[in-house]
Amino acid sequence: MEKIPMTRAGHHALENELRDLKANDRPAVIRQIAEAREHGDLSENAEYHAAREKQSFIEGRIKELEMILSRAEVIDTSRLSGAVKFGAKVTLLDQDTDEEKTFQIVGEAEADLERGLLNMKSPLARALIGKEEGDSVEVVTPGGQKDYEILSIRYE
Repeated sequence: MEKIPMTRAGHHALENELRDLKANDRPAVIRQIAEAREHGDLSENAEYHAAREKQSFIEGRIKELEMILSRAEVIDTSRLSGAVKFGAKVTLLDQDTDEEKTFQIVGEAEADLERGLLNMKSPLARALIGKEEGDSVEVVTPGGQKDYEILSIRYE
């Protein structure tokens, strides 16, 4: 099976989510199902059906997290340096808006653009990999072409 590259922080976050699902969410939904069963006829019991649907989602997410974590390859980004590669925190200057943005290049399982965690398979990450501080990068995105300058590269 193919390994899933992941930062230490991303691995830790997924472990915490899995632990929370097993320790809190799973028992809570089991209680909700039990309470809904006490209300009688299950065929017209919206609470029961909602709880079962939630249980299905929780169990699916648990299986997904267990699969991801079993295949995870944690990469110690603090030992890396140089050009942009997996785990790099890259500060960019958007040359159209003069806005600075910082992204960390991470694996698909931990990517979250709102938190600045950029999927390594995204067009921007692929354009950045191998580049150095001061390099300009052109990226074709669904919204059109963007031009960036790499201001800094850090590994933590």
